Amino acid sequence: MARACDIIGRGGVVIFPAKCLYGIAADALNPAAVARVFEVKRRPKDNPILVLVNERKDLDRLVKRVPERAVALMDRFWPGGVTIVFEAVDELPGVLTAHTGKIGIRMPQHPVARALIKQLGTPMTGTSANISGARGINRVQDLAPDLVAKVDMVLDAGELKGGKGSTVVDVTGDTVKVLREGEVAGADIL
Repeated sequence: MARACDIIGRGGVVIFPAKCLYGIAADALNPAAVARVFEVKRRPKDNPILVLVNERKDLDRLVKRVPERAVALMDRFWPGGVTIVFEAVDELPGVLTAHTGKIGIRMPQHPVARALIKQLGTPMTGTSANISGARGINRVQDLAPDLVAKVDMVLDAGELKGGKGSTVVDVTGDTVKVLREGEVAGADIL
């Protein structure tokens, strides 16, 4: 864990276990590190990357406000499989938000992911460890070799649960909007 934190802290990229699938971690506040995640995944620049936080107070440096509907979702589903989209503070790197003015945030449930963020002391990226458009990966041995070759470290926690990624919910409007149904059913969100 200490080595992974050191790598991320220096602008590196690490594959790590989230609850269901493996993800790609970089310092979310380092524009060069975030750009590298886009490169590793071959992700389109107009597709923002979600951020993982250790605790709710971490939202203070990432979002303009936390609406009551977001608090209700966090109370029910965090830590866990729901990514909540907020209005981003202006100081966030544009590459992270794809210049949308919004940021998706999740508090992960997997103990390795939580420990990594806590030790790192800063929000980190949490996008899936796959080439954009490919299926998510729940076993290190199934990671694309060209993806593994471009990262600095892989934290292998064995086979993960698998399944869908997080459900993505936007709370920036007047109502809650499910953008992508994942691990948590949209009906449960609403």
